[in-house]
Amino acid sequence: VHVVRCFEDTNVIHVDGNINPLRDIETINLELILSDAEILERRIAKTTRGARNDKTLAKELDFLQRLKAYLEVGNLAIGFDTDDEDEYNLLTYKPVIFAANVSEDDLADDGASNEHVAAVRKFAAENNCEVFVISAEIEQEISELDDDEKQMFLEDLGLKESGLDKLIKASYSLLGLISY
Repeated sequence: VHVVRCFEDTNVIHVDGNINPLRDIETINLELILSDAEILERRIAKTTRGARNDKTLAKELDFLQRLKAYLEVGNLAIGFDTDDEDEYNLLTYKPVIFAANVSEDDLADDGASNEHVAAVRKFAAENNCEVFVISAEIEQEISELDDDEKQMFLEDLGLKESGLDKLIKASYSLLGLISY
């Protein structure tokens, strides 16, 4: 789950000086790609030693080098055409859910009027990801309430469910799960 900021607030300074959730997603992805490349580099070093005498290891080494080259140009492992990535536990092979963190004002219409949320939704649709809208500030307040107060608070805000409930639904959807 990637939490991306989709609200303007002069009291909360952004490290880059302005709000751009797509840039933030790109930064997160780059950091994950670098982590995966490091994992592959170690695996390549380990596999190289035995690859001269073992055809299976030579095949694995070729795969690792192709995958590393794919990552090094900014691609996520999930887009690499093979079924073996999960074996290496790469972060960029995992499905992604974006939590679009909005202000209380944008929560009632589920971020429909927020241009940042629209950009995240478009990006997610193009990349087979899930998106849900959340207000971390409201979630913090909800977490301090008991169940009855929580329901009343949500109703006062015009909401049917909390951000946690949205996260659970998005997770189930992305993973193809259902509950009974």
